[in-house]
Amino acid sequence: MNMRKGNLLFISCFLSGFIACSGPAVQKESAVQKEMLQQEVLQGIEQVRSSQVYKLQPGDLIEIRVFQEDAMNRTLRISSNGTITFPLVGAVEVAGCPLEEAEFRLRNKLTEYIKNPQVSILVKEYGNKTVYILGQVKKPSSIEIPPEKPLTVLEAITSVGGFTDIANTSKVRILRMENGKQKTLDVDVTQITKQGNKALDIALVPGDVVFVPQSMF
Repeated sequence: MNMRKGNLLFISCFLSGFIACSGPAVQKESAVQKEMLQQEVLQGIEQVRSSQVYKLQPGDLIEIRVFQEDAMNRTLRISSNGTITFPLVGAVEVAGCPLEEAEFRLRNKLTEYIKNPQVSILVKEYGNKTVYILGQVKKPSSIEIPPEKPLTVLEAITSVGGFTDIANTSKVRILRMENGKQKTLDVDVTQITKQGNKALDIALVPGDVVFVPQSMF
């Protein structure tokens, strides 16, 4: 299955599940509202993916093919130090590189052993340190959770430019998979920013979708 289609299918199933497992406030929403939310989140994720150049990360599983050198084809996971170990050339640092740059680096090393090598790299499985911030924020984006410290809801929203003027800051939602089950966490960001209730500024986990709805006037 194409990786993007596979991820979208996962998100679609995820959203269907979270609607069923949500709290009382979410259960009162109509079927039309639930469908609109699901479609908006799916469209937001697809737009983010198409507008951003993905950079390889430690933990990503990548498929490497060398044209007319089938014996060298490999599926490898990028190590914690950002490298892969490939036949003939040994360790190659690829973390932080777009796919084209990673292909160039490997091709450049292989030229010592193979005449005019043609290398292609495909991401088979993401290391999943990504979170999505969608809806009424100034720059809907995907961002990486930094390795050195937690990333909170407010920090994530701030990192993409903050709220739009029509954002419902008291109804921010976190869509999350937990122990194989889907759930929704509602966060009132106004209590964090205006009342200093830092306990509500929860840390995000890989795969979270932070969704900021529009205010209803």
